[in-house]
Amino acid sequence: MDHTTFADTVVSRCAYYRRICGLPAGIQSSRSRIVVRAGMIGAITMPGSLGRRVRDDLLHRRMILGPVICHVRSGRLTYLCRPDLPDDVRLFSKLFALNVSIVPPGGEIALPSPADSRSEYRCWIVLPRDTFRPSGLVLVDAIAKVAK
Repeated sequence: MDHTTFADTVVSRCAYYRRICGLPAGIQSSRSRIVVRAGMIGAITMPGSLGRRVRDDLLHRRMILGPVICHVRSGRLTYLCRPDLPDDVRLFSKLFALNVSIVPPGGEIALPSPADSRSEYRCWIVLPRDTFRPSGLVLVDAIAKVAK
């Protein structure tokens, strides 16, 4: 994130997410949290060890990484993606067995905010720099490949 353009406040960070990254983010005023609802944006959450293997596999295949959030306390990673996964119970069951979850449409995705930097609650592993997000199908393929 270009900190010379905006002072790092909840409002400016939310504006960055909306204008530069195309994330329909909003602020929960009671908590100073920045959130986006799944729908136009997809998200897949997994254990950190699996998430790092997915990242390594994608980089090895010279794929572009999209935004990845680290949930510091739980050790989980959330990959933001395009919401192109089929509504398939067998797929969800296979992912569930790997402790992987797909944020359902309407589900809340908390994005890192300046308040998080003080609490070390969530941070970016891969910063969003533009509107690019990988296909959810590509991520699921990588998960299946590295989980073998």
